Amino acid sequence: MKPHLVCVGGEDHALRMPFLMEVRDRGFQVTAVSTCDGASFLRHGIAHRRYGFDRFSSGSGQAGAVRTLRKLIAELRPDIVQSFDTKPNLLTPLAARGHVPVVRTINGLGWTFSSLAPRALALRPIFCGLQLLASFWTAATVFQNRDDQTFFERYRLLGYSDNRLIAGSGIDVATFAAATHLGPTPTRMRQEFGLQSAEVVMFVGRLTRQKGVPTLLKAVPKVLARRPNARFVLIGPWDSEGPFAVDESELRRFAANVVVLGKRQDVPALLGMADVFAFPTEYREGIPRVLLEAGLAGLPIVTSRMPGCTDVVQDGWNGYLVAPRDPDALADRIIELLSDRRLARTMGGRTAALVRERFALPAVVDQYCDLYRSVLVAQARGGLAHATAGLVAKRRFDEVRR
Repeated sequence: MKPHLVCVGGEDHALRMPFLMEVRDRGFQVTAVSTCDGASFLRHGIAHRRYGFDRFSSGSGQAGAVRTLRKLIAELRPDIVQSFDTKPNLLTPLAARGHVPVVRTINGLGWTFSSLAPRALALRPIFCGLQLLASFWTAATVFQNRDDQTFFERYRLLGYSDNRLIAGSGIDVATFAAATHLGPTPTRMRQEFGLQSAEVVMFVGRLTRQKGVPTLLKAVPKVLARRPNARFVLIGPWDSEGPFAVDESELRRFAANVVVLGKRQDVPALLGMADVFAFPTEYREGIPRVLLEAGLAGLPIVTSRMPGCTDVVQDGWNGYLVAPRDPDALADRIIELLSDRRLARTMGGRTAALVRERFALPAVVDQYCDLYRSVLVAQARGGLAHATAGLVAKRRFDEVRR
């Protein structure tokens, strides 16, 4: 029989469809569990079950999600469980509690370890404690960048679990190329949005303060002073982002030069009409998928000097790195790339080659499937899933505290 993999994620889990399909093609039975609608999974032949949690809340409100996941795991009877994203990575091991091996992927440390806000600082020790607790029931931890791996090792948040560095979740180069070529042409897209003669600076991501949208908006007048034909296109969800969403008044203030498209399904085609990609995130990212997509589109990138971003962009070689929350530096680099098209094309071409070589989906999935098989072999030999859960937890906790 095929080993059964249950993959748990959040509301963006459908973005991992190519990953799940590739794992299935490697000989696994795959079931997706997420907080989003399952229609897109079912269209691709991936079984789907839904659960719920509030990604903006904390504390006892998550107990219901743990119970739901525990019931789903008991019902689905997987051989191995994979989790992605911050809360699923905490909830899933607690739900499994050693009855089935769990592989968690740390795709960034996010706002908590990027912000200096009092709430973020207060949450850090809680986050570390929860990660340590989750490690008691985790067979393996995957990191998408070395910075996060170093953090977990330094603060001893891994217990006895195996850990590996796998660069991102992979990007399906062929599917991206097909979506680009089957979509409207860049000329047509520019006409649709009234950008025929504009120099287009594009951002793709959640329209939140933590993704650096206010920094980008502050850079707008500075760029326009030197490049008056520049226009900024923002793509991504806004109304679903709760307290982290950028203020609507900020967006309206720049309406003459900023086009807000919201969440879109045709991002590959939209990237084709851009001249520069700007991603001034303040987050500790995993490997930002949007940087890989911008790279495949051949765009020069200006992004923050933050974990994850530095794994894709080498400053001065295939783009520019700037300090987070620095609109002046951001504007200067955007202006430079708009002013020197030869440099922009060279940098974009380098990123496209890098993405194909290092982040292509098949190579990434090969590494995950190798890990899954090694975990299953360890389980068959009497590893985590067959140990007495309480004894394993106590032994790990005592070892980590020493």
